Amino acid sequence: MEDLRPNVQRAKNAVTLLWIVLALEIISLISGYFQYKLLKVVANGGEISMNTANANDIRERIIAILYLIVFIISTVTFIQWFRRAYYNLHLKVYHLSFTEGWAAGSWFAPVICLYRPYQIMKELYQQTIDLLTRKGLLLHQSLTTNALGWWWALWIINNLLGQFVFRYSLKAETVDELIVSTVAGIVSNIIGIPLALLAIKVVKDYSSVEPLLNEIKEEEVIAEIN
Repeated sequence: MEDLRPNVQRAKNAVTLLWIVLALEIISLISGYFQYKLLKVVANGGEISMNTANANDIRERIIAILYLIVFIISTVTFIQWFRRAYYNLHLKVYHLSFTEGWAAGSWFAPVICLYRPYQIMKELYQQTIDLLTRKGLLLHQSLTTNALGWWWALWIINNLLGQFVFRYSLKAETVDELIVSTVAGIVSNIIGIPLALLAIKVVKDYSSVEPLLNEIKEEEVIAEIN
């Protein structure tokens, strides 16, 4: 039987990028709050200097560009880890519901992306828990699916909110519209913080027990099938 493909470095890459995303969520939250204060000054009839307005716009643009770049890289590293983990489980469990290609492709399929990645992640966790428990390999480590529902719910909410912020900000022209866009962005950042922490937990928890799958030999897997 083929040994597990290395996934430790992929897990580390995913976790590192998620920590960077978390840091940028906090930075963006603070920056958004400063912008909100400036907009409220204008909305209440006050004035701000052109230099202050320009500095705010430049800061917001730089943070937005950095966030987009890091978010894309983080998504890639997370999916790389996820696909490899599901591939490795296929080597030990022959009755999984999806091919390992779906662990990557499901994130990009319209409508399916709203539920299929969660289904695969839950199966990844549950099948691993069941298999390792039956083999007595989870004696000193624990793995539960408790955080998965919260992780996925926050992911869906944050993505929907992010789409609203992006589309609304493109057409926002008045001060009131800019305030709505800014507040929505702040809410998105607030949701993004626990989301990043939960995503880190999901990767770290599973990667801590994944090597135990190597202790299950071919004859044991055949016995499971029969």
